[in-house]
Parts: sequence; C-alpha cells; structure tokens
Amino acid sequence: MAAPFIDIDGLRAVRVDKDRRFQLSVPRFRLSSGDRVAIIGPSGSGKSTFVETVACARAPASAVRFLVRGRGQGGEAGAAMDVAEAWARGREDALTRLRSRTFGYVHQAGGLLAFLSVRANIALTQRLSGRSDPGLIEELGAALGIRALFASAPAQLSGGQRQRVAIARALAHRPLVVVADEPTASLDRRNAATVMRLLADAAASAGAALLVATHDEALAAEFGFTIIGMHDDPDHDGGPDGSPGRGDDSVQAVALTPFPAVRGDR
Repeated sequence: MAAPFIDIDGLRAVRVDKDRRFQLSVPRFRLSSGDRVAIIGPSGSGKSTFVETVACARAPASAVRFLVRGRGQGGEAGAAMDVAEAWARGREDALTRLRSRTFGYVHQAGGLLAFLSVRANIALTQRLSGRSDPGLIEELGAALGIRALFASAPAQLSGGQRQRVAIARALAHRPLVVVADEPTASLDRRNAATVMRLLADAAASAGAALLVATHDEALAAEFGFTIIGMHDDPDHDGGPDGSPGRGDDSVQAVALTPFPAVRGDR
C-alpha cells in the first residue's frame, strides 16, 4: 500500500483571535491518493484552522508526527517532509516549496491577487510550481464557465465568479492534495454541485486527495466524501500547558466514518 500524502499523529494547533482562544487537537489523521474527506461544522467550530494546518499554511503548536509527501522528479509522491520540524526550525523556503508543489488551496474568501487578470491568477500556481500548462487553464476555464472572464480583473467579478477562479487556480498545477475551505459558499445549488463535481473529478483523475471544509453535508455525501463532523465538547479536560479545560467553551470534532476524532478546545 502506498504511503499517505498526509500522515498526522498527536497534532495540536492554537488560534488566538481578539475575543477567543481556540485549540485544535488531532489525535490521528491520514490522507491518501483518491481520498475525499469533508470537514463539517458550524462557523467557529475549527474547520478552517484544521484545513489551514493540514495544508501547511498555519504552524502547529506541536505534533508527535506531521509528515507530508511532496512531488518527486517524475511528478509522483516523493520523500516525506517532517512539517512540524520544518516549522520549528524556521525552514520557510522548504515549506513554501512544499506548499506550491503539493497543495492546491481554495481560500474561503477567494484570495485572488487584485493586480493580476483572471488568467494570470489561474496561471500563478503553474508558475510557482514550474508546471506551465496553458491548455489546462483553458479546460478549467471552460468547465467552470469563466473563460470569457480571463482578461478581467478580480474587482470586476461577482463573489461566485471569484470563487470559481480560485478553484481553477487551485487545480491548475495538478496538485497531490486539493484543500478547499467552503468552496461552494457563494454559489447557488446548481453551481455548487458543478464545482464539487469538478473538484472531485479533477482530484480523482490526478490521483490526488481532496479535503474540503463545508457547511453542506448533503452535497459532500452526494459526492462520496468521508464526513468528519465538528461538535461541542464541554467535558474535555485542559492540557498541562494551561490550555482551556473542563467548563470552558469547547469544541470537539468527531469522526463519523473511519477516521478517528479531531478535537478542539476554545
């Protein structure tokens, strides 16, 4: 059996906002080629913190194991990087290379660069990863209904159009792992299904894993995702480092299918 793209044990991530402290605990998580996993939960339950940490966009507070396999010379999954160690040692260049070559990331707010055209935004991931493929950009534009917008600036687009451009950009360099934070939040039901189908089909054809944070459990189930739900856990005990404990406003993410629990405290 091939090694997983993402291999996590005992990971803890902390997020501090102006009005709260949130701690996410991940006892065990694996993500392999062809996997489709959906993180389900209300706003504030930790979905974004989870996907950002898994995608190496947010430093973990600690981890027993946090390995991510990048691409080898032939485009296949290569050697694993110890991500927790890379963060601890400040290896920003190595982490940047890993993110650009391994992950396709769809941000909740789109994250498009205002000074680039739609086409240039989509091509950005190809340029950063060294995988130029103009034909794929055309294919993605047609599939998502945005090819007529290629010369436009992001400011000229609707929210739904910006989100579709962000999805095309995430897929353009054929990543091993596609991570999407609420990719259908700005879309109507028909377009949401179209986008989810594109994400699922593109990941499957490339042998990539797909990790999605979403409020829409029914849509995720329709496309065969393994579901992990985020739930309140008021009885969770705090850790020895003074993290929030029993009686605090806490959150627990419970694996409803084969994955074990992902738990958060806030």
